[in-house]
Amino acid sequence: MNDYYSKTTSKTVRYGLLSFVIISMVTIGIVTGGIFAYAITSQSIHDLNTQLTDISVQNETVNQTSIQYYFDETSLSDLYSQVKDSIVVITGTISYQSYFQISYTTAQGSGFVYAYQDEYYVITNNHVISDAEDLVVTFSNGNAYAASLIGADAYSDLAVLEVDAPEVEFIALSMTSSSDIQVGNPVIAIGTPLGLDSTMTTGIVSQLGRTIEESLAGNFPIANIIQTNVAINPGNSGGPLLNYQGNVIGITTAIIEDTEGIGFAIPSDTILKEIDSLITQGVYTEHSWIGISGVDMTYAISQEIDATVTYGWLISYVNPNSAADIGGLLGGSQRIQVIDETVIIGGDIIIAIDGYRIVNGDDLMSYLESQTTPGQVITVSIERENEFLDIPIELGRRPVVS
Repeated sequence: MNDYYSKTTSKTVRYGLLSFVIISMVTIGIVTGGIFAYAITSQSIHDLNTQLTDISVQNETVNQTSIQYYFDETSLSDLYSQVKDSIVVITGTISYQSYFQISYTTAQGSGFVYAYQDEYYVITNNHVISDAEDLVVTFSNGNAYAASLIGADAYSDLAVLEVDAPEVEFIALSMTSSSDIQVGNPVIAIGTPLGLDSTMTTGIVSQLGRTIEESLAGNFPIANIIQTNVAINPGNSGGPLLNYQGNVIGITTAIIEDTEGIGFAIPSDTILKEIDSLITQGVYTEHSWIGISGVDMTYAISQEIDATVTYGWLISYVNPNSAADIGGLLGGSQRIQVIDETVIIGGDIIIAIDGYRIVNGDDLMSYLESQTTPGQVITVSIERENEFLDIPIELGRRPVVS
């Protein structure tokens, strides 16, 4: 904003200087007569004045637009003031068996207040409260209250808490669909990194449709994830990812260790899809399952197996009695070395689902997570021994994680 405003201001200054120089030169020419021979007519002066007036009007319009844009845009400090009281700190106690006795450690993360059917809840990550007892939620004013878990889903790393606090403590955040966000959109995270409560960081959406792994989800991926360069550290987990209107578009959940600027957030569409089931039933059971494992196709793999495509997802293994197995998809049968990677070849290469191009595993898992439900029949397009086939698959249901 400030750069844009400064550029338009400097342009006005330059145009103003040009006007002064031209008028001065004309005046000098008229006064000195034969020294400067200018062919000035009343019409040319009129045309010149008209052009200068037009330029001035244009500059004024640009300046007014820039100023209006500047003052319409909510400042980050104002935005922080609006939302900070909705973000909470979550702590709990985890017991574990040490060499000689049972020992205890403190679990800590972030969360935010959300209103559902006129009741207030705190949303956080499942991994923040998993295995923790004696949960406590602390609000920004320092008031702390006991909390209890009422619903969780390891496959999306979501959890919902009920807090034993008076209604005056709850200031709910608004949540908007994440389907409209784009790479490059500015975003904000507020949480408790390394115990530093109410910390605000800013960045952008770096990419969409990522897939991450979380140990509590077993061997199943957490798909359709937002990647961001917002600074996320231990303790940020469970806090909101916000747009510049102060609406929740995700929930910060993970980082890649020993890296900077690579963080991940569960999209708000996943929360909105699951929140009713998590609150009313305590679980969410509508994750579809196809039952395969594999690797991303690359140019090197394509050359080794003489495939006609260099994109897609190469199936390494098909789970017995899974949707893929029943539908007729094939896994690999031979291990080969491709550069520095061991690859199981001989399986089908998935290149599309329902006409949607599958470039890699992120595309495959994110499509299944966001666009399908158990029992739905999808059309899987594959390459098998240089032949292209469309195979109908009726999707199964992931088992519930206890």
